[in-house]
Amino acid sequence: SCDATQLCNCSSMGLDFIPSGLTSKITTLNLAHNRIKHIRSQDLQRTVNLRVLLLQSNEISSIDEDSFHSLGKLELLDLSNNSLAHLSPAWFGHLFSLQHLHLHGNSYRDLGESSPFSSLRNLSSLHLGNRWFSTIRQGNFEGIELLDKLWIEGGNLSQYEPGSLKSIKKINHMIINITSIEVFAAIVRDLLHSVIWLEVRKIAFNIPAEVQLLRVMSSSFAKKITFKKALLTDATVPEIVSILEDMPKLVEVEIIDCRLLGTGRWEIQIQANQSQTLRVLTIEKLCIEEFYLFTDLQDVESLLSLLTKVTVVNTKVFLVPCSLSKNLLSLENLDLSANLLGDQSLEHSACRDAWPSLQTLNLSQNSLSDLEMTVKSLSHLRKLILLDISQNNFGEIPDVCEWPKNLKYLNLSSTQIPKLTTCIPPTLEVLDVSANNLREFGLQLPFLKELYLTKNQLKTLPGAAPVPNLVAMSIRRNKLNSFSREEFESFKKMELLDASDNNFICSCEFLSFIHHQAGIAQVLVGWPDKYVCDSPLAVRGEQVGAVHLSLMECHRSLIVSLICVLVFLVILVLVALGYKYHAVWYLRMTWAWLQAKRKPKRVPPKDICYDAFVSYSENDSEWVEDIMVRELEQACPPFRLCLHKRDFVPGKWIVDNIIDSIEKSHKTLFVLSEHFVQSEWCKYELDFSHFRLFDENNDAAILVLLEPIQSKAIPKRFCKLRKIMNTKTYLEWPLEEEQQERFWFNLKIALKS
Repeated sequence: SCDATQLCNCSSMGLDFIPSGLTSKITTLNLAHNRIKHIRSQDLQRTVNLRVLLLQSNEISSIDEDSFHSLGKLELLDLSNNSLAHLSPAWFGHLFSLQHLHLHGNSYRDLGESSPFSSLRNLSSLHLGNRWFSTIRQGNFEGIELLDKLWIEGGNLSQYEPGSLKSIKKINHMIINITSIEVFAAIVRDLLHSVIWLEVRKIAFNIPAEVQLLRVMSSSFAKKITFKKALLTDATVPEIVSILEDMPKLVEVEIIDCRLLGTGRWEIQIQANQSQTLRVLTIEKLCIEEFYLFTDLQDVESLLSLLTKVTVVNTKVFLVPCSLSKNLLSLENLDLSANLLGDQSLEHSACRDAWPSLQTLNLSQNSLSDLEMTVKSLSHLRKLILLDISQNNFGEIPDVCEWPKNLKYLNLSSTQIPKLTTCIPPTLEVLDVSANNLREFGLQLPFLKELYLTKNQLKTLPGAAPVPNLVAMSIRRNKLNSFSREEFESFKKMELLDASDNNFICSCEFLSFIHHQAGIAQVLVGWPDKYVCDSPLAVRGEQVGAVHLSLMECHRSLIVSLICVLVFLVILVLVALGYKYHAVWYLRMTWAWLQAKRKPKRVPPKDICYDAFVSYSENDSEWVEDIMVRELEQACPPFRLCLHKRDFVPGKWIVDNIIDSIEKSHKTLFVLSEHFVQSEWCKYELDFSHFRLFDENNDAAILVLLEPIQSKAIPKRFCKLRKIMNTKTYLEWPLEEEQQERFWFNLKIALKS
């Protein structure tokens, strides 16, 4: 389970204990998702160079006190999601290098009477708590002075002794899942000057009196506050806003995946001094159940003038009040993506004098449909440099549009535009029109430096003359199959061309040209799997300067010819082998065998018509028809013989005639001779009788040797018939007349048996 870097992955292997034989070479040991219940003293004794130990998602309920004593170099220990009912300081006493410790998801209710972490001087991140975690005592965090991240799962945390977290001098990012506002207020009081970024999750601010307890936050030095999965109401929002505005160093507020019960009609007037430090406001996925009744936020307009970056994403915003937009005097970056803004509402939101300092605007994934109206609404934004209106549904665009005068970056990807027109502003330096249905690009954009044309229908490179300053171009996933030296060299300033995932036809000439250009510009071609250029050396996205194709790879026609010749030779060899080893015979026999198997093994007695079916070669017909038939059919009593010349049904398939005649006869009489062995139809008759013989295990066959013949002369594939000749008696036609009468007597006895 270990690789060359001594990372040993033993996760999800159903282990009940830590495997033995672990050596000092191991640096990373992953034992997650097993069934380990106990860690013994000797389990990790030799892993002195271990840096990472992952034991999460097991069933660990007990750990020997000295189990980790040899892990002085350990930097990450994950014991999360186990069954530890208590934490022992002895476990961590020798982990002098430990930086990351995960203890959440166990069953302990507190951290003990003292600090389990007093020896962890290098600890950087600590994640603890669970659904039963209820108590934090003074001294539980003694020994920890600086943490990059502290994460406490305290959904049921009900007892917090003041001063418990005060020993930590600085926490860059603290995450706390908590439901009790009283406990949260006590924690905040201890962290007023130590936390840089405070993130609180799953808390409900629905009682104004409880929110008053958080007034202490107004003295916090935190620079960033995040509310995640929290509950807010019209009754509590004014107090929270007032607290946040009073925080002396607060720069950024995030509200992520929260719920607001109300419509913005605050029960009390928001009374707050405008924060002189708050610059960034982020609201993502805020659920307002009655969003269509939400008011115009007039009460908070005066508090927003200093904000420089506002993000309101996926929150069903369909309108920004004009008065609110006018108060965003310092706003430079506005993200309103994934909302419900339409052409008319945007016109109102971006009214005259709105967003006077705006430089970046993201309106992607809204309900905009009229490009001319959209850009006209924004045309007064003189400082706007970057505009993202991707993933809207514009369709056809006009020839003339009124854009902001200084616009340099425009994203029109995935907007259903079938053709570009002179509506596109000539001031652009970066243009993204990916994922449309463009078949050509010929816009005159003299300042353009970057062009993104991915996922369109272009078959040729855009002309270089209209874009003389182009430095980088992505034309991935189009329908290009080649481009000439002249086409490429016309881009005088090109440094990067990404043309991967196209229909390029691989040729030595094309590769030679690309090799030549690789010294001037980075050209990505990347042969797709489904095209002929696919090879181990020409992979998707590889810089073509590094691709080297062999002579065979360059000459496709030669490859095709060789493949055709090889296929023909293989077929020829198979035909020869089939002829030599009677493949056709085996196929015919298989079909006949299947037919025979489908029929009843024994024909009812009433359907028996003949005493014997006679199988013989045409060359032996004179003896059979003139001598044997006369002798047997004129005997007393006479025998009924079936002969193919006389008794086969006209028009019926000969194979069916053979099968039916054999089945309707008591016996099958084979007249063997050299001619018989060479006869194809005699082989069939022999074959079908062979099936009957050995399927029914009877003595239905009578062999008559018309002339001496060795058993080995019979084809080897009839091994069981050869065995009959070696193990059973057969009749041999005598040339002496005095012995012929005895021959007929024996034959008649055999037919009657």
